[in-house]
Amino acid sequence: MSKSAKLSRLLDLDVYKRVTGDDASMEREVYVAEINRPGFELAGFFKHSDFRRIILLGEKENAFIHEMSAESQLACFSKLVNDETPCIIIAKGYKAPDILKNIAIKRNFPIFETELPTGRVSITLQSHLDELLAPETLMHGVFLNIYGKGVIIRGDSGIGKSEIALELIKKGHQLIADDAIELFHISSSIRGRSPKVLKNLLEIRGIGVIDVSKMFGAGSVLDSDIVEMIIQLERWLPSREYQRIGLEEDENTEDILGIPIHKIVVPVTGGRSMAAIIEAAVMNMQLRSSGFDSSKEFINRILANIKSKQES
Repeated sequence: MSKSAKLSRLLDLDVYKRVTGDDASMEREVYVAEINRPGFELAGFFKHSDFRRIILLGEKENAFIHEMSAESQLACFSKLVNDETPCIIIAKGYKAPDILKNIAIKRNFPIFETELPTGRVSITLQSHLDELLAPETLMHGVFLNIYGKGVIIRGDSGIGKSEIALELIKKGHQLIADDAIELFHISSSIRGRSPKVLKNLLEIRGIGVIDVSKMFGAGSVLDSDIVEMIIQLERWLPSREYQRIGLEEDENTEDILGIPIHKIVVPVTGGRSMAAIIEAAVMNMQLRSSGFDSSKEFINRILANIKSKQES
């Protein structure tokens, strides 16, 4: 089922003055996270129009409307004002044309006027719609900000995810979500946050639920962050081969809502400081992003050593 947002949730009536439509018209749903600047429609071309988009009239559109005949305005506005179109917003202090206003009143269609510049309205609405209508999913794990990177730690129940998260928080890193992570595809990235009922909470076996913000301070938590890395914790198996040098040609990734996220598998055994290992993994990812690869540097040293021995 498609996500939608009601106009009443999207538009602040202190900023957008409603000039037509009653309270019931504010319950119209917006299904498409795009804005329509109706240049072709004003010229009479409707063949490929998507009426599910909010219509925004700026300076150019209003100048064009001023040049249109009354008959052309009536024909155009009668098509734009329909059951699919969520609303029309007129920016930069312009007023709704009388013909448009009369059609909207008859059809209980919402028109809004604002003093905001057209570009500002477009950017603000687009950003808000991207957030409200973003594809989403739920993932189990712990989500933290480690050295400025959003990192999801996953693993089987009882493997120690929350205990590792607690150790990382004590080291100064920030908790975003524990147990359940709400993930949203916004623009070209994945943003994660905690469900409201679990916000700032961390469950530690044997202790129970603790409020991280109360125990470690407001700076120990974040509302949301971009997901940049997944660390999969697995119980160590002698029969399995794990990455040692890190020169595998194909980078391991996991697809979340169509976006590939860097992923590493870390074996868990007694005696390993998992918090320190995770910190090292994140720092290593940062070094690779800046162009330095420790694994390739190691191989280059070996090759240089072999070459020097051959030459001696």
